[in-house]
Amino acid sequence: MHKTNKSGVVTESACDFCSRVWDQAGTEIMVEGHQGSLICLKCLSMAYAAVVLHGEGKENVGKMCVMCLEERNQAEWESPVNEGKRVCVRCMRQAATALEKDAETGWKRPQET
Repeated sequence: MHKTNKSGVVTESACDFCSRVWDQAGTEIMVEGHQGSLICLKCLSMAYAAVVLHGEGKENVGKMCVMCLEERNQAEWESPVNEGKRVCVRCMRQAATALEKDAETGWKRPQET
């Protein structure tokens, strides 16, 4: 999510799912969805592991994903801190694919252990 001042300039950006503030030094990478929604890599990793690897999130089928703003017939991960903030499997996979193509992020999909 982006916070703006009265003139519309972004003053702060934070993960919609954990509220971690993005630092402009660039140490925290975030993926942006529609209308400025954001997910940090820690939340993406938790969501991916829970839904894709462990089959959770079925109780959220058909609810709106804050990243794509669509209601999909698939499991979604809901933030444990920010109620109602959900990300769908499609958005998780798209973000994972994009991040893995960018070697600078160093991000890898969670794997079964």
